[in-house]
Amino acid sequence: MLTYVAMIFAGSAFGAGSSGISLLLPLLMIGVVYLMMIRPQQKKQKMWSEMLASLKTGDKVTTTGGIRGTILSLKDDALVLRVAPDGLKIEVVKSAIAAVTTQEEGSK
Repeated sequence: MLTYVAMIFAGSAFGAGSSGISLLLPLLMIGVVYLMMIRPQQKKQKMWSEMLASLKTGDKVTTTGGIRGTILSLKDDALVLRVAPDGLKIEVVKSAIAAVTTQEEGSK
């Protein structure tokens, strides 16, 4: 026990210059986590919000549940889709839209 306490005091006496490095390491880790996880998620969220804002009638969309349909009308927070094969009309919340497929089909 005495040697452990002696090592702590000796480390604090000799390690005065390493305190800057010990503070730098957590800051560096926070920076890496931000760049690798938080920033890409923010970009993805921004693109999704822009996609929802640009929805218009006639767009072909896919919902998060996998339903594909064509937008018939838009409301504040919902939209009406026409779903094949029988032309069934369903109302879906805008936040359930996963992707707009109109542009993808045109490029094929």
